[in-house]
Amino acid sequence: MNNRMNGSYFLIALVLAAGCRQAENKEAFPREAHIPVKLMQLEQTTVAGGDIPASGLFSTEEEAALSFKNGGVIERLLVKEGDAVKKGQLLATVNATEINIAVQQARLGLEKAKRDYERASQLYADSVATLEQMQNAKTAMDVAARQFEAVSFNEGYAEIRATTSGYVLKRLVNIGQVVGPGTPVFLINGARNSDWLLNVGVTDRQWAQIRIGDSAAVETDAVPGKKLVAYVYKKSEGVDPRSGTLQVQLKLKSNTSPSVASGVFGKARIFSSAKGSGWVIPADALLDGDAGKGYVFVTRDGQTAHKQEITVGGLLPDSVVVTGGLEGAPSVIISGSPYLREGSLIEVK
Repeated sequence: MNNRMNGSYFLIALVLAAGCRQAENKEAFPREAHIPVKLMQLEQTTVAGGDIPASGLFSTEEEAALSFKNGGVIERLLVKEGDAVKKGQLLATVNATEINIAVQQARLGLEKAKRDYERASQLYADSVATLEQMQNAKTAMDVAARQFEAVSFNEGYAEIRATTSGYVLKRLVNIGQVVGPGTPVFLINGARNSDWLLNVGVTDRQWAQIRIGDSAAVETDAVPGKKLVAYVYKKSEGVDPRSGTLQVQLKLKSNTSPSVASGVFGKARIFSSAKGSGWVIPADALLDGDAGKGYVFVTRDGQTAHKQEITVGGLLPDSVVVTGGLEGAPSVIISGSPYLREGSLIEVK
């Protein structure tokens, strides 16, 4: 009996000791601290689009791939990559033997058709041939004349001439090579400084904020330490299937004389003139910005922080233009954000 009682007392003691240890652990675990933060009251206002960063490659407005209208064997290539050319300059020819033979055949066919028509006209005048026979001969002569015009036109395209003054960027074939109609032979570009373009890719949201004529600043390692002045020259009306972006062409101002080449990489900041409703917040408040999206912490009661996704409309020197996501939020947290998580308790300083 005493042994059973002693065992019961021992079990009760163990339970009481475990309860005491749990109570001690609860008291030792600290409650969540109030994180000191600073707030900024939000006021929606009319804002500009801000700066839009972009990058791309230089080209010229008059860049073109030159080819033969008719295929053949390359006979002469008179320029090489890097050569300067003038508008109308002869650049290449194909062997014209087949074209010359076709022209001679068409000429002989036209001469025969003319003789046949003259003979049919004379016989019709003598009431020997019918009107239909004379008309058929006239039609055959007209067809032969059109055929002669076609092959004569092709004879003039057995050579390639420069369409603009500029430089040969690439020579894509060699002498003796057989090329088909339309096969690119040379890639040339214009030589005027005002023709330089920077082709950049932007997202659909950025594309909507960019206006034709918006100014831009361009930088390239080919011209170190210098910002080139440019403006938005053209906007594409469709997505580039290769990159999945919308294309914008920035044209350098005529007073800019860069020493660049086609295909050189360049970076730009486009200064959007688009106006819209939004908020301007300090750049330090933005977290995890990417592709026009970002996150900030807001508070609605001054005691709890909530993580909010926002739409970034543009960048200013020390601020961020927000175009969506802050609707209904009275304040944004501008200091202390790195220490916060969803639902953190805050203390406003």
